[in-house]
Amino acid sequence: MSKKVLLFLAQGFEAYEASVFTDVFGWSRESGIESVDLITTGLRSTIKCYWNLIVQPELPFDQINIDDFDALAIPGGAGEAGFYEDAYDERFLSLIRKFNDKGKLIASVCVGALPIGKAGVLTNRKATTWDLNDGARRRQLADFGVTVLDQRLVVDSNIITSTGPATSLDVAFQLLEMLTDMQNVNEIKRNMRFSLE
Repeated sequence: MSKKVLLFLAQGFEAYEASVFTDVFGWSRESGIESVDLITTGLRSTIKCYWNLIVQPELPFDQINIDDFDALAIPGGAGEAGFYEDAYDERFLSLIRKFNDKGKLIASVCVGALPIGKAGVLTNRKATTWDLNDGARRRQLADFGVTVLDQRLVVDSNIITSTGPATSLDVAFQLLEMLTDMQNVNEIKRNMRFSLE
């Protein structure tokens, strides 16, 4: 049975940060040695991203069965577009805790790390997040008891965090590698026409 990733889309999410997951895992189904499925969900039936793209998640939030999934992916977004209304919703924070309690992988891009911190699962652990705006988001993450590192991408056990949109592909490939292996990642990169180092 193929592994599955749940992609949570909050209101005001950053479309590029979400699209890397849909594409990398879509390509894994198309040409991977081991395919991984991806299902989108959200708290709303239609969600407007930061740059006004409107999407409909596939799985209603109240129908999620955590046992069906191996990983949770969380793109970041913009507060002024409503991101934290959904990202800080207790229903979502509870979902993060349940994924973590079961030792499942949780991957975030940019400020997608903040709801993980707010959920309490990063306390005394290492992570990173958006570093501009005088480090305001990093201070918020630190306020949740997180050891914030000045790195593009941080992996602490089952949790992946990163600094911004430019790291999105790195996060998606890191998650794919942790779910499968590097040989599978390289096969997908080859088919997507990335240069292999």
